[in-house]
Amino acid sequence: MKANRAWVERNLGFDPIAAPPPADTMAFAGAARGKASKPEDFQRDIIDFDSEGPEGRAFLAFSTATGLSRFTDIPWPKALAPKTAKKPKGTGKGPLPRADVLVVTWTVDEGHALSRVLTPGKDSRNDYIPYTHNYATISKKMRRGCPATEAKRLGTYWTTSIGGKSVVIFKSDSHMSQDGPKLANIDVWTQIIQEVRPKLVITTGTAGGIGTEVEVGDVVCSPIVRFDCLRPFKNKPFAKAHYSSKAANTKYFAAAKKLFAANAAQLPKDNKRSPKILRVGPTQLTSSVVTTDFFGFDTSDNRYKLQGLGRVSEMGDAILGLVAQQLGDAAPNWLAIRNVSDPQIDAKGRTESEQAKIAAQIYKGYGRWSSVCSAIVCWASIAAL
Repeated sequence: MKANRAWVERNLGFDPIAAPPPADTMAFAGAARGKASKPEDFQRDIIDFDSEGPEGRAFLAFSTATGLSRFTDIPWPKALAPKTAKKPKGTGKGPLPRADVLVVTWTVDEGHALSRVLTPGKDSRNDYIPYTHNYATISKKMRRGCPATEAKRLGTYWTTSIGGKSVVIFKSDSHMSQDGPKLANIDVWTQIIQEVRPKLVITTGTAGGIGTEVEVGDVVCSPIVRFDCLRPFKNKPFAKAHYSSKAANTKYFAAAKKLFAANAAQLPKDNKRSPKILRVGPTQLTSSVVTTDFFGFDTSDNRYKLQGLGRVSEMGDAILGLVAQQLGDAAPNWLAIRNVSDPQIDAKGRTESEQAKIAAQIYKGYGRWSSVCSAIVCWASIAAL
């Protein structure tokens, strides 16, 4: 799949260049500056965009995108439906509760989708417990204006269980791409892993597809993450490092693919098939999840040289691999489970900023719906423990 202006118009009902969404659809002011907007402005807009907030309502009114009010409950296999806790242990001011699994997601809309799937009845924005443990110390390493310092917390959390396995669901407000040069996200990852003491850690959410073979809604389940740092962290020792864990247990992957069907109608009309689960083996480096230190996404002219590095690109997962390496024998197994929220972008005739604008609008239309798919694969991976 390859997307351009016409793709956006067919699937979301507007031309993102000739007739872009109005300013009130933007979660970050910089994304509304027209030709003056930079790719980094759209990156922050993606992180903050809330389809259930004022900007989301404006976007849904302007476009043909659908909100999570259209979500169809998932017909879980008997005895494996997620069971949302009435009230998790802890107040958020101290350590997170212990659990078998820790699942971490990142953007506001990823949080909405993950909570709809794994904590039914409790939403990451409205209901989850704010997590502020050691915020005063860790936030000293963060730049002013990043999401965590604006929210005055490190994230929010709730708990659930799947097939008898206890799970902490954590919506992070700390981001590698946003916290600043001191990489406070390393401290956050280390702290929450040491508190939960899980057998398995999953980092999940949206990503940009690499290559034309993937479609919106496809899910990459990878025990390999790699850095591709070309800008602020290009001189760090980890700038081109990669990390490996154990491969996922695929016992329930076939069931997961069938469960996609409940909400697949909300994915793009241009999709030619049902979403796939792309399982990566522990030695398949060129099929892995790629972590960039800039708003990198695949383009038809391979502007950011992502082709051949992995299946999807995003901006943080390799930090988990780095932290696991630092923890050594105390590190849990981990997986990166990422959904394709925007496909390869057609670069023909488009500036870098215009390409970023197209990618961002596709995310805002389909980020939550593609994240439903990755949340289901998280369920499958937990159920198989």
